[in-house]
Amino acid sequence: MSDYSSAWRILRLPSLTDQIFIKAQRIRMMQENEVRKVDEDEIPEFVGIINYSIMALIQLENGVVEQPDLDTKQALNLYDKHIAETKALMEDKNHDYGEAWRDMRVSSLTDLILQKLLRVKQIEDNEGKTLVSEGIDANYQDMINYAIFALILINETSISDFDT
Repeated sequence: MSDYSSAWRILRLPSLTDQIFIKAQRIRMMQENEVRKVDEDEIPEFVGIINYSIMALIQLENGVVEQPDLDTKQALNLYDKHIAETKALMEDKNHDYGEAWRDMRVSSLTDLILQKLLRVKQIEDNEGKTLVSEGIDANYQDMINYAIFALILINETSISDFDT
């Protein structure tokens, strides 16, 4: 916010979805390619998925604007609100699924994010109309939670690698 203000507020949902897709696709390429020409890891890309998904949730709630319209405090309040709602969803699902994600691979979480993105793109192409599926907001929330799970797994792997 200090560098760019809320310039992201002009982005339409398909633009945000495409930005998330770029991040997820880059993660998948990193996971599949042994050679990397840019010396970066997956962590900033997963963080980017979280941030762009929250931006999308804010856009869904508040609409797209022509000019940046949020100051830092307003943006942080909206960010915190959507993180809290997404965390509550994650806690409910963890209860029902028994934290099954802990036994998953980071690559599987990446694939699930890409699958959610393809669903969102289809819903966007259908102008938001769905017959039986959950809405776009639930898909963005799932992507946030999958990215958080991936970051936790990466961190746990890094710590266990350090211990050995």
